[in-house]
Amino acid sequence: MELHILEHRLKVASIAKENIQLFTYGLIKLAFLSSKTRCKFFSLTETPEDYTIIVDEEGFLELPSSEHLSVADATWLALNVVSGGGSSSSSQPIGVTKIAKSVIAPLADQNISVFMLSTYQTDFILVRERDLPFVMHTLAAEFTILQVVNGEAVAADNLGVTNGFVKPKLVQRPVIHPLSSPSNMFCVTSLDPCTLPTVTTLLMDVMFYSNGVKDPVLGSEEPGHIRFFSFSLIEGYISLVMDVQTQQRFPSNLLFTSASGELWKMVRIGGQPLGFDECGIVAQISEPLAAADIPAYYISTFKFDHALIPFTKQQKECKKLRNGVTIVTLNPEPVLCSLVSALASAFNSRLSLREEPTANWMLPGLNKRGAKQRFWTSKEARSLARFWTE
Repeated sequence: MELHILEHRLKVASIAKENIQLFTYGLIKLAFLSSKTRCKFFSLTETPEDYTIIVDEEGFLELPSSEHLSVADATWLALNVVSGGGSSSSSQPIGVTKIAKSVIAPLADQNISVFMLSTYQTDFILVRERDLPFVMHTLAAEFTILQVVNGEAVAADNLGVTNGFVKPKLVQRPVIHPLSSPSNMFCVTSLDPCTLPTVTTLLMDVMFYSNGVKDPVLGSEEPGHIRFFSFSLIEGYISLVMDVQTQQRFPSNLLFTSASGELWKMVRIGGQPLGFDECGIVAQISEPLAAADIPAYYISTFKFDHALIPFTKQQKECKKLRNGVTIVTLNPEPVLCSLVSALASAFNSRLSLREEPTANWMLPGLNKRGAKQRFWTSKEARSLARFWTE
């Protein structure tokens, strides 16, 4: 596999919700009039707390200098894993769990902080520019490392970093930040850039002015819903992450969707702002999901992280459970134990975890008429997203 170091030098910034109007002119230009700028990498994500902007240095110049713009104290580089060569924008298997073992975990082991941006097309791993020599040294054994220069991928210079580089010990990474799951259902989609003018007015309203669905036909925000919308325009490709209520405002024939109409549930990571220095946050979430072969998108923002996991037919069955479900295990894995409550919330099922002297995992699903039990092996139990079958 190839690891591409993209040529964009990126800034990560935050704008408070009440100050977004000070920046709409520049943001609209970056999103909808990109041909009038030199910007090639732009992403805007709205969360309940703020707007997070990831933009290259050329695009950053389109934003006014202001005390209301908080900028992370680093320049970031975007990495992209490409399977079998070809375009980094189209050939990469989607899902952060696909790169959890090969990229995310090794960087966490070397205490290298990453900032993730999953899009409809691919996953971008952002690392600080000053950390690049250590990143290359860490991943050189696993990847052919190429650097994109003027649009062409060429062999990256060997920076020869060895001092202070220690082979890491294998350690467990328990989840240490609070996890929560809003009740929204999300979709990850895209549209043809040629059709962007058709929905520009709608996108502007969603991104800057509506602050939620106002259409009386669709109804108002439901309890437990959060405001989350992500728009990315990167090297000519558009990616949209939005909840179902927002998706219904768009013409159905314009958005790219899978044949199954797959929906996603969100797990939010962090009780207080995470900052940029802590290492291993992405690995704490992506590694156990990868072990269970559960695909996931991952979007880091200025204050919190967000993982999107698929809401499948089996998970819809979980919604029908009326009583609690208990996962019982011998010496439960710390990471899995920490994730279980958030995953349970994401799947609309009440889960708890206790330790019992049993060799296998036991999953009793109780209802008013009696009990059903199924015993699971440890490997099966790790796949919590598929835990309920008839």
